Amino acid sequence: MASTKTSGFSLLELTIAISVSLVLTGAAVITFGPTMQQSRVDTAYNTTLTSLRRAHDAAAADMRVYVVSFTAPVTTGPSPNGGTITVNQTTPTGTQLFSVTLPSDVTFHVEPGVPNSPTTVPTTPDGFGSAGFAFDFDQPPSGAGGGTVIYFYPDGTAEDANGNINNGVVYLGRPGSLMTCRAVTLWGYTGRLRGWRLNQTAGVWGWSQL
Repeated sequence: MASTKTSGFSLLELTIAISVSLVLTGAAVITFGPTMQQSRVDTAYNTTLTSLRRAHDAAAADMRVYVVSFTAPVTTGPSPNGGTITVNQTTPTGTQLFSVTLPSDVTFHVEPGVPNSPTTVPTTPDGFGSAGFAFDFDQPPSGAGGGTVIYFYPDGTAEDANGNINNGVVYLGRPGSLMTCRAVTLWGYTGRLRGWRLNQTAGVWGWSQL
């Protein structure tokens, strides 16, 4: 009788193939994980800066007031997030222009260890506040800081709810990671917006403009 030969993989070969696949998958996660995390931080920063610029530009283009409201991160419940930016016409409850939400792993917050002096180097971004609030608008002398609402006017200025010029800063990043910290500052007289990144030089963390 003619003998038959069965083709296929042995158990040992399958085990080796699976082991190699797991090793390659682990290496890919280790390699691309930090890159993906950094990409999400950059996206959250760009979203914040772009949202503020869009509101500023829309106020001038539409000749109306646009109000930017920041909401703290949601850490519990079925839909956690890193915080929300909402833009409305005229008042915080007016017709909504748009709303954006940060991912839950990149939040509006002040990471312990960031510079907290407005005058002593390394200073807070543009020397605004003392890093006491994630949303730190309505800076002195107009207010005490900690403001969460900005009114953009057609003439390009930014004010607070009381009609005072509104300077300030908003902080974001991955919780527990100083190297991912970002910030955006606002100059109320001109509506100028500037982006910042936290860097370490000679063991000291300081803000540099993006």
